[in-house]
Amino acid sequence: MNSTITSVSGLEVGHYTDLDNATGCTVIICRRGAVGGVDVRGGSPGTRETDLLRPVYRVNQVHAVVLSGGSAFGLDSASGAMRYLSQNGIGIQAGPALVPIVSAAILFDLGLVTEKVYPTSADGFTASAAATTNSMPEGSVGAGTGATVGKVLGIERSIKAGIGSASIQVPGGFTIAAAIAVNAYGGIVDYRTGQVLAGPRREDHPGFLDSNALLLEQGASEIGPPLTNTTIGVVATDAQLTKEDANHLSRVAHDGLAMSIRPCHTMRDGDTMFTMATGAASGTPDMTVLGAAAVEVTAQAVLRAVQTATGLGGIPALRDLDRG
Repeated sequence: MNSTITSVSGLEVGHYTDLDNATGCTVIICRRGAVGGVDVRGGSPGTRETDLLRPVYRVNQVHAVVLSGGSAFGLDSASGAMRYLSQNGIGIQAGPALVPIVSAAILFDLGLVTEKVYPTSADGFTASAAATTNSMPEGSVGAGTGATVGKVLGIERSIKAGIGSASIQVPGGFTIAAAIAVNAYGGIVDYRTGQVLAGPRREDHPGFLDSNALLLEQGASEIGPPLTNTTIGVVATDAQLTKEDANHLSRVAHDGLAMSIRPCHTMRDGDTMFTMATGAASGTPDMTVLGAAAVEVTAQAVLRAVQTATGLGGIPALRDLDRG
């Protein structure tokens, strides 16, 4: 059973993964165009084509969302997705041209192995060409290749993360899902139990420190480098939504990030959530139900990102640790 974002009818996902250099990108495609939304909460975002997704602007479709490593350099991968879509006749008619609408956001993975390699336009094309409706591979792949979490005490004490996904069906038969690349300054908390699932590693014995407690006790001025984080993702549904509805889902999806990432939306993160509504299902959705589901799948996807990750660049994943 597909419990990832490709369970939403109309969506395809492809990854480009560079394990040697600990970076990559993920492209989520809707060939027929999806109603898009976006909400940026972090203090250090890196994005492309976000304004046009807001309700007051004219364009009502997005054909792909690119999530990429590489900091601002990685935004170039969206050009490759545009080239792929254009070559396949996908886009909106703008005068004589067919223009694909591709939005993107980046996370900072530079320096985990090297700061000199990052996803390019060619890599975005490769990820797009690899896109399928199969279950999305999770963990240290695509945009999650170089992702880490729990960096309040610096990268040396962090935990490897990745990209995770979750999907549920709600009353009315609608599917809602999320794909989240988790590269947070804060730690990860299992929102169902309150347990710190991943955070700065203790030096004295197995286990993790609480990132929020560290900040409140020690402050942040000398703890961890700034501007080297960010969690980015997509919430998707097969429901028929307006642009206002899609933007609402992007807003409430951030509650799911905050449930699992603590602290979340810091000035050292650029947390950004997109929405893609394919409209493949008939009927009128209840936005209260969809909103609650968006929060839930986002929180679940964050946990999946750390649970499925593998160690890389000298940073261990949860599966590498003997936590007693």
